[in-house]
Amino acid sequence: MKQMFSNFTLLTALGLSLAACGGKKKVALEAPPSTSAPTAISNAPSYGEQTPGVGNGIIPGSQDDLRAQAGTDTILFALDSDSLDGEARATLARHAEWLKRNPGVRVTVEGHCDERGTREYNLALGDRRANAAKNFLASQGVAVSLMTIISYGKERQAVDGTGEAAWAQNRRAVTVIASR
Repeated sequence: MKQMFSNFTLLTALGLSLAACGGKKKVALEAPPSTSAPTAISNAPSYGEQTPGVGNGIIPGSQDDLRAQAGTDTILFALDSDSLDGEARATLARHAEWLKRNPGVRVTVEGHCDERGTREYNLALGDRRANAAKNFLASQGVAVSLMTIISYGKERQAVDGTGEAAWAQNRRAVTVIASR
């Protein structure tokens, strides 16, 4: 009798747990905020040109304003590298000038990697990339207190797909307006 009661209790508990699992609805996860793919600098307005907030819909001090003034909010890196090449330095110099013209704007520098490598490796590499960009901005006179960094590793790809063309666009750091 004791054995039968024990079996009954076990089966009841198992049935209840299965019933509880079966009734759950799948929750749709939100897609991460997208970051824009790098744009060609030749399409950018001439450096130093002011973007009025009226008429073109761009709000001064906004992410769109940074993109319009600097040509892009993104710099790219070579494979397994956190070194800034000449193009990245030129872009970050424009970011620094924009930030100095917009005092009080806080930014987050995001570090990203392509899909290859382990999660841990890519998070560390993304951190080094974000720090490299932040340190360059600081060397150009941007207040360190207005900048934070975050590494997304390979979690937020700008371009889906495999192959060097996609991977090259995903090895990046992005300057994101956090607040004004």
